[in-house]
Amino acid sequence: MENLIRTIVQAIEDKKGKDIVSLDLTGFDGAICSHFVVCNADSTTQVAAIADGIEEKVAEVLGEHPWRVEGQQNAVWIALDYVDVVVHVFQTELRGYYRLEELWADAPLTRYEYEE
Repeated sequence: MENLIRTIVQAIEDKKGKDIVSLDLTGFDGAICSHFVVCNADSTTQVAAIADGIEEKVAEVLGEHPWRVEGQQNAVWIALDYVDVVVHVFQTELRGYYRLEELWADAPLTRYEYEE
């Protein structure tokens, strides 16, 4: 799973995704997965490009494909479900509205910083 998260984060960085975090949900009963990876971008074009980049890189590096992808039609919030890891790619203002990190505030959070 760490390889999957690392590959997802690299794909997001490749497409200049912003404010990348992962939330460890393993300690929560009823959580739909073990980890969320969350990021944002300023346009729907970039949201779609990040989601496509994640799919391509994970398939190339790990040979895995998402079980399900939602939100590609409007590209303001795309969720990629890799079963144990769910990736949320938000348009910036929508991320601020939904505040997933606050909903799971007790979950251990890892923030990923990279040089632009």
